[in-house]
Amino acid sequence: MKFQGVLFFPVTPFAADGSLDEERLAQHIDSGVAAGAGGVFVACGTGEFHALTPDEIERATRVAVETTAGRVPVLAAAGGPTPVARDHAARVARAGADGILLLPPYLVTAPQQGLVRYVEQVTSASDLPVVFYQRGTARLTEETAAEIAALPKVVGLKDGLGDIERMHRIVRAVRAVPGTEDFQFFNGLPTAEMTAPAYQGIGVSLYSSAVFAFAPEIALAFHRALAAGDRPLLDTLLDEFYGPLVQLRDEVPGYAVALVKTGVALRGLDVGGVRAPLVDPTPEHIARLSALIDHGLEVVGA
Repeated sequence: MKFQGVLFFPVTPFAADGSLDEERLAQHIDSGVAAGAGGVFVACGTGEFHALTPDEIERATRVAVETTAGRVPVLAAAGGPTPVARDHAARVARAGADGILLLPPYLVTAPQQGLVRYVEQVTSASDLPVVFYQRGTARLTEETAAEIAALPKVVGLKDGLGDIERMHRIVRAVRAVPGTEDFQFFNGLPTAEMTAPAYQGIGVSLYSSAVFAFAPEIALAFHRALAAGDRPLLDTLLDEFYGPLVQLRDEVPGYAVALVKTGVALRGLDVGGVRAPLVDPTPEHIARLSALIDHGLEVVGA
């Protein structure tokens, strides 16, 4: 399972009564794949994994699998307490996913060997390949990362810490393990484009793009500019679109998800609001986001 291009993390639409809106999820995913997504990661962080029931995760995964129809790989999230994560893994396998994005244990600061045990026990719940998400309480040493990378079903590591020096050591340690030539690394920071050039410098070229969910034209233009070394366009987008977007995102906790949902709605697909404990953006913030999107589209000529 090899990824290329921009990775798409769709939001999870909710109907007026708060239930999972499968029809709009299918529309959202189909438009993203048609726009050029390199992979679909459904019911993950941007998809409000934290607020979904196990049944909703399974249903969302099935919608993604049926909608993509094999055009790109589909991964879904598992995480939290070990028994719950194992249940997630079994469910998304049953729904036909191509792989799992494994999130950290719930509110537990574990020793390094405990993190290895967590990955071992969750990966044993299905035959699916797994990408481990380093973030929150799951902070790996390079030795632990190499040990996890050597596990039979682990095919990738996604970094949500942003510690470039630590990640550089991890990349080098994993690459020294025989048989990890196809192991993949991902930049999983919010608004990952802001750090994509730095991660590229340590050999991590893949990243998740929240912006792709609502403005694929901008996300793809940035990705092409990064690949081509087009510094003028990169600098313009970073200074005039991504930088201001990050400033807005950081004004309210949870906006890394809520703004994306609002962006999808602003581009024409009503996906509902966010579930508690997140909150929807204020009218002022919606107006600022709308202006940013318009300007970003103008910059890339869309």
